Amino acid sequence: MQQLQENKMGVRPIPSLVLSMSFPVMLSMLVQALYNIVDSMFVSHYSQDALTAVTLAFPLQNLLIAVSVGTSIGVNSLLSRKLGARDIEGARMAGGNGITLSAISWVFFALIGLFFAKPFISFFSEDQKLIAMGTQYIAVCLFFSLAIFIDITCERILQGTGDTFHPMIIQGTGAIVNIILDPILIFGLFGFPELGILGAAIATVFAQHVSALLAIYYVRKNREIRLTKASFRLKKQTVKDIYAVGLPSIIMQAIGTILTTSLNKILIGFGTSAVAVFGIYFRLQSFVFMPVFGLNSGMIPVIGYNYGAKRPKRITQTIRVGMVVSLSIMTAGFLVFTFLPQVLLGWFNATDEMLAIGIVAMQRISLCFISAGFCIVLMALFQGIGEGYVSMIISITRQLVFLLPAAYLLGRFYGLDALWYSFIIAESASLALTIFFFIHLYKKRIKNLGA
Repeated sequence: MQQLQENKMGVRPIPSLVLSMSFPVMLSMLVQALYNIVDSMFVSHYSQDALTAVTLAFPLQNLLIAVSVGTSIGVNSLLSRKLGARDIEGARMAGGNGITLSAISWVFFALIGLFFAKPFISFFSEDQKLIAMGTQYIAVCLFFSLAIFIDITCERILQGTGDTFHPMIIQGTGAIVNIILDPILIFGLFGFPELGILGAAIATVFAQHVSALLAIYYVRKNREIRLTKASFRLKKQTVKDIYAVGLPSIIMQAIGTILTTSLNKILIGFGTSAVAVFGIYFRLQSFVFMPVFGLNSGMIPVIGYNYGAKRPKRITQTIRVGMVVSLSIMTAGFLVFTFLPQVLLGWFNATDEMLAIGIVAMQRISLCFISAGFCIVLMALFQGIGEGYVSMIISITRQLVFLLPAAYLLGRFYGLDALWYSFIIAESASLALTIFFFIHLYKKRIKNLGA
């Protein structure tokens, strides 16, 4: 059975392999994106202040996701490369060490939730109601975040062995539980007390614990990698190899925390409606971007396995298939955001002021969707071959060198409508850098691989 599973990523035709590996992850991320949208819809119908509070809390949640996803990407890449090289013990250590590192990371975020939630929200506003809402939401989500760390790491372990079906079940189950609990706890249905934004936080962490329990169960049942007690003891070389890919990914995604925090600070100068619109856009764009990141997740183990097995043609084929799928999704997203922004904003009980801001924002930002899809696919190549630092360089340049300064300058001198052009400027720079690194690494690491 083990040999059959190992051969899957090395011999199965690439188009069907990439689609079979990616589709369950894409579907689960679509469900996750749907949850994010529905969650925000319930909060927005509770009050605009609640939606603004959740938006202001997002950077810390994004930092948590950055650490958990970044670490698990390192685990995924290392585990799949070890399997490709037939190093089963190395793959086992990658999985066990990854879970241990995730548990250690949780302690850090639990402390942030306890001691820094209120100061963080107070950085944006002096509105005591807004501060109270944001503090409640962040404190609960961060203190009880061990489940999401375990869930994400276990899902990446499963994906690294070629199992993308069970991660779909795990994410889908958690999202459905969350969607069911949200209106019950936010509005106080079926005899439950009306908890408002605190109810949204409780629903989120409860669903994450359901997902974590499922994830642990499926990892224990997986036949490709059997974790033992020794697997969980940190090994210096394994940790180093995990973070060789994982740390750049963490930094790359953590930069999003700096970006969203700074953008929220800039936008609140234009009023709370501008912040709320930005929050709505972030949730809606996830419905477009999440499937492409799911494609990325499905591609990484295929690329990593075939890189370890020294099969460059299969790596190139994987990139080509990924491009076709990614650009198709992004084109569809661009068309929807361009021609139906009023409909999208209407889902969130948008006021006239929010509609006026949001229509312009969505039409302008969506102009960069297609180039972003191109970049995300090539990120899978960089991460799959162990060159995660490249993604980090591109992300830093895009968000801190181009996007943030451009947003500040355009907003200050030309107004809110012009600010949204900063996304196009940043994405154009990111595309140029991505192509440069791809050409360099393809010639250096892929073209003559196995020759």
